[in-house]
Amino acid sequence: MSSGRWMSSGKCTANVATVLALAGLAFGADTVRKDFHYKVGKRPMISINNAYGPVIVKVGAPHEVTVVALLHSNKVELDESNSRNRVDLVSHLLPGGDETSGVVEYQILVPSTANITLHSDTGRIHAEKLEGDVIVAGNDGPIDVADCDGGHVHVRTLNGAVNLNNVHGHVEIMSVGGDVVMHGVTGTLVAVNSNSGKIEYDGDFGAEGEYTFTSHTGNIEAVAPAYASFDVLARSTHGVVQSDFSLEPKHAPFMKGANSLAGTMGKAASSSVRLFSFSGKILLKKRQN
Repeated sequence: MSSGRWMSSGKCTANVATVLALAGLAFGADTVRKDFHYKVGKRPMISINNAYGPVIVKVGAPHEVTVVALLHSNKVELDESNSRNRVDLVSHLLPGGDETSGVVEYQILVPSTANITLHSDTGRIHAEKLEGDVIVAGNDGPIDVADCDGGHVHVRTLNGAVNLNNVHGHVEIMSVGGDVVMHGVTGTLVAVNSNSGKIEYDGDFGAEGEYTFTSHTGNIEAVAPAYASFDVLARSTHGVVQSDFSLEPKHAPFMKGANSLAGTMGKAASSSVRLFSFSGKILLKKRQN
C-alpha cells in the first residue's frame, strides 16, 4: 500500500527561489510552492494532468515519488490522490482562472521503472531516463523524451514540436502540425503520423524493427549510416522521392518513377522502413561522417 503526504505550502522565500531556479522552474512574488512525497512499490503508475504550464519528469529514488508544484496564483488548485501503487495529480482551475493565472509548474522525481502519463495544453513536457511506459499528450507546448529504454512511448500533440533522443522501445507518435525530430531512436516499432509537420529521423534503423513514417503535406527526411541494413518502400503521391543509398532494387506494387523507390540496403536487411507522403518531399540520406 502506498502512502502520500502533503509536506508544505506557502510563499516562496529567496532560498527556495534559488533552489527552484537551479531545478529549471520559474519563480515570482505570487508563486506558491507545494511539495508532495509518496512511497511506492515496483512499476508505479504516475499521472499528471496540467492545463497550463510545464511538466518535467526525471529519475529519483527507487521507491519514492517527489513532486514540487508551483502555483502562479490563487485561481488554480491541485487535486491529488494516491491509491495502492498509483499517484494522480490534476491542476484544477477555479472561477476566474485562465491561461495566465492557471499556470502550474511541475518538477517530478520518479523511480526509473515508473509508468507515467503526462498532459499539458500549453507547457513543455519533458521525460528522461525512464524504463517504463511513457504516455504524453499536448497541444501547443514542446514535448521532449530522452534516454528512455525498454518501454512504450506514445506521444500525441496538435502543434507542439516533438523531440526524441536516444529512445529504444515501442514508439508511436501522432502530430497534426508539430514537427517530429528523432535522434538515435530504435525499436520493434517506430511509427510517426503527421499531417503538416515535418518528420526527421537520424539513426540506424536498428533492432530489427518496423519504421513507418507517414505525412500528408510535411516533408520526411531520414538519415542513416552507410552500414545500415534495411528494406525500404518510399512514395509521395505529389512530391519527390530521393535517396543517397545504392539500393538493391525490388519489385513493389504502385512503386515507379521519381515519386517512389523500393529496394534493399545491406545483404541481410534487418529492418523494414516505410516512408509515405501525399505531397511532401521524401529524402533518404546517407550520414556524412
